[in-house]
Amino acid sequence: MSNVNILILDDEENLRKLLSRVVELEGYPVYQAATIQEALKVLARETIHIVISDVKLPDGNGVDFTAKIKQLFPATEIIVLTAYGTIEDGVKAIKNGAFDYVTKGEHQEKILPLLSKASEKALLQHKVYSLESKLQERFGFVNIQGRNKQLQQSIELARKVAPTDTTVLLLGETGTGKEVFAQAIHYESNRKAKSFVAVNCGAFPKDLLESELFGHAEGAFTGATKSKKGYLEEAHEGTLFLDEIGEMNIDLQAKLLRVLETGEFYHVGESKARRVQVRFIAATNRQLEKESEEGRFRKDLFYRLSVFTIQLPPLRERQDDIETLANHFIRQFSQKTNKPVATMSPAFLKSLQAHAWKGNIRELKNVIERCIILNDQPVLGADILPYDFNLHDDGLAEGNFDLASAEKKHIQKVLAYTKGNKTQTAKLLGIGLTTLYQKIKDYHLS
Repeated sequence: MSNVNILILDDEENLRKLLSRVVELEGYPVYQAATIQEALKVLARETIHIVISDVKLPDGNGVDFTAKIKQLFPATEIIVLTAYGTIEDGVKAIKNGAFDYVTKGEHQEKILPLLSKASEKALLQHKVYSLESKLQERFGFVNIQGRNKQLQQSIELARKVAPTDTTVLLLGETGTGKEVFAQAIHYESNRKAKSFVAVNCGAFPKDLLESELFGHAEGAFTGATKSKKGYLEEAHEGTLFLDEIGEMNIDLQAKLLRVLETGEFYHVGESKARRVQVRFIAATNRQLEKESEEGRFRKDLFYRLSVFTIQLPPLRERQDDIETLANHFIRQFSQKTNKPVATMSPAFLKSLQAHAWKGNIRELKNVIERCIILNDQPVLGADILPYDFNLHDDGLAEGNFDLASAEKKHIQKVLAYTKGNKTQTAKLLGIGLTTLYQKIKDYHLS
């Protein structure tokens, strides 16, 4: 049990030292505190798995302190030592979250078996909270890069709605990070220990989406050899993220509305109603209000989904974040490809900032990944960007005055003009196709 740390909180020095000695002989590392304030300092400094606390302390009550510990350190277990005739203190401590209580006078023979049981629970709890912390670090709001004012307003709205069960509608162009926001809302909610299930409504035909979403009974259609749960049941007590909700067939929208309002749904091919308890987050790049007015999206579903709407800004409106995002992706893909982290040249950054970014953050991420794969220099130059990129100059900002650099830029521009048609490009350049392919290879233009 050497990996389970014990804190003994008691103002009676002799009793505290005696109990510490007994516990230490069982192989537990032990910390001591005589007051609640001392105990708080130890809890903040060390990973404490179990606290053994007296009730009467110089600066407070151990029973009340139990609730405080569980609030600040929920993975820590507490065993309360009560005086003779005050069993009610122990009962109250249990209500406040204590693992158990022991009456003084009996604690010496009972404390070790209790510690063994509490250790198992505490270790499991710490493991769970550690995993949750890693998930929050990976998927939480802290993972969303950028200081843009519009973005920060969107994050603030998302933080406020995250702890609730309110349905959220995320609006924004493709590639603006709607799924990243949906994940952050889930992993900073009370449902974070349950499933986050993402469904792209535009990726399935109508009949298949219904089966995937609601599940189906055996024999419901050709090929349904056994019953199958749908995404709704997979997300029970968790979060269901409906991406591209605007692509959903209008008939299926009515069935989704029923789930949103009642929690009830039917497997395809089944007449028995089933129930789920799910938090819904939807996203779209369509103007759903306009779609509903024109009859392509149900108005009642639109109003039900848009209880809490968050608009995500496109990357072209986040010029101040492009450098931050680019550096983030450079670090990410350098680590992924086992390459040294490169820096951006002024011309490279200027080219990024001049680009239209129709694909938003997703496009930037893909561009940086490509550049890291091709790059073998400590600095990323503008010449390594894709040939169809909006280059802002002829490379003079980097001091590239040689003919080879000029030739490379010219080939890039002609390739961009022909939209990558190499046969047409070779014809316009007045060179053979084989020669063009060789130059593309030499200049890393593929």
